[in-house]
Amino acid sequence: MDCQEGATQVAKTKHDTTAEKLAEKEGVDYNRGAGADIQAKRRVIEVETEKTANDGLRQLQGYRKPVYIAGADAKATEAALEATKGTTVGVMNEHGKVVKSSTRKK
Repeated sequence: MDCQEGATQVAKTKHDTTAEKLAEKEGVDYNRGAGADIQAKRRVIEVETEKTANDGLRQLQGYRKPVYIAGADAKATEAALEATKGTTVGVMNEHGKVVKSSTRKK
C-alpha cells in the first residue's frame, strides 16, 4: 500500500467499531444503512452513543423480537438505561453483555 492509499482511509468511530464487534458476535453483518444496525435471528440491536441513546428507541420501533440498545461505551450504556426506563427495550454494553433484558416477545 502506498502513502496515498493510507491517507484516504477514515478512522472508525466508536459506534462502527462496537457495531462490527457485536455483529460478528451475533454471526451477522453490520447494517450501515437504514434500519437497525444488527438484525440477528433472535434479536435486534441498535448501537448508540451517549448523545444518541434516545434515537435508538425510534430505530427499534416495529420489530417483533427482543430489541436492544447497545452503548458504544460506558457513558452511552448509562444513557441508554435512562432512555429505556419503562419500555420493552433492553440495553447491552459495548461488549454485548445484557444489562437490562428486553421484554419484547417474538
